[in-house]
Amino acid sequence: MSRVINPDSAGKERTQLSKGIVLAIRELARQEEPGPESRDMAAFIALALANITEGIDVSVLAWEKRGYWVKADRFRMDWLWASTYADKMKAAVLADDWATIAITMTQVAAKLSKVNVPAGHRLGRPWVGAWKKLNQ
Repeated sequence: MSRVINPDSAGKERTQLSKGIVLAIRELARQEEPGPESRDMAAFIALALANITEGIDVSVLAWEKRGYWVKADRFRMDWLWASTYADKMKAAVLADDWATIAITMTQVAAKLSKVNVPAGHRLGRPWVGAWKKLNQ
C-alpha cells in the first residue's frame, strides 16, 4: 500500500496565505483613501494571520511525535508574531483605526519580506468579502 499524501497541508496553506497577505499589503499601500475595498484588505490580513497561527500547531505535531522538541519550539517562536499582529490588526480594523492598521501593516510586511509574489500571480483578490467574515 502506498503512502497517503495530503495536498492541502498546513505548510501549503501558510504559504498561500502569506502570499495573499503580501499582495493585500501591496494593494492597500496603493490606496489613497480608505474605502470598502481597503477595509476588506485589512480584514483579510487579520483573518489570514489568525489562520496562520492556527496552522502552526498542526505543522509542529509531526516533529513533536518524533521527539524534535527544539525544532518544534523554534518553529513556534519564529511564527509567534503572527498571533500578536492578528489581534492588533483585528482590533484596529473593527475600530476603524487606520493609523494602527498602517503601522501594523508595515510590521507584517517586514516579517514577510522574503515572500515573493510574482507579477503574473494567480491569487486573484483573496480579500473580497473578508470584512463580512471578520464581523461575524
